[in-house]
Amino acid sequence: MSDSVVIIPTYNEKENIENIIRVIFALPKAFDLLIIDDGSPDGTGAIVKRLQQEFPDRLFIIEREGKQGLGTAYIRGFQWALEHSYAYVFEMDADFSHNPEDLPRLYKSCALEGADVAIGSRYIDGVNVVNWPLGRVLMSYFASMYVRIITGMRIKDTTAGFKCYRREVLETLELDKIHFKGYAFQVEMKFTAYKCGFTLKEVPIIFVNRVYGVSKMNTSIFGEALFGVLKLKWWSFFRKYPQKKESAQLTA
Repeated sequence: MSDSVVIIPTYNEKENIENIIRVIFALPKAFDLLIIDDGSPDGTGAIVKRLQQEFPDRLFIIEREGKQGLGTAYIRGFQWALEHSYAYVFEMDADFSHNPEDLPRLYKSCALEGADVAIGSRYIDGVNVVNWPLGRVLMSYFASMYVRIITGMRIKDTTAGFKCYRREVLETLELDKIHFKGYAFQVEMKFTAYKCGFTLKEVPIIFVNRVYGVSKMNTSIFGEALFGVLKLKWWSFFRKYPQKKESAQLTA
């Protein structure tokens, strides 16, 4: 078994799922893969189960009924990863907007360079987004800036969804207290790790808009994140966060 597992939530990703599974398994660094499929009517889950016959010890799937939200999918995946003793746990999209070849770089950041959470960042080195409409680029960029101002996190890409966690982070974060299920989940996980004293480090990536399938992003999801940040800040005044055993400095 690998020391690392990549968690990919899916809903109607039949055009992408087999390709991304094969690309990840072809990497020189071994990664196991857990798919969390929310009852995709297009047969995504069936494709994964067929491929399990080819990769029985590396490919796993949890099937859920109906769309239950990105956050709940990742929380379920994190719990599964901890139960199976993985040292490094990754979040990643199925649509190739996150380049699988960046996985070893995120791994290196946590395994060798001292990060507790490695963040695949679109904005640490300029604006590295390909094939997004200008309006969406601006909305994403300024949303990250807004989150940074409200929370105090010195992270350029606060809404990023391509990440690696050391298992100690997920063991500490009290996953049952994570509130948000949608896009704000990504901000809440970073903010909670930050408040717990973990080291967050950004790794520059190039984000490419999906070619196949339909994006799940919309303005209401961004709205949830923007208003959710205010709630996170308010809650932080009253919540006592568990602390990392050794002190950590936030880096970017």
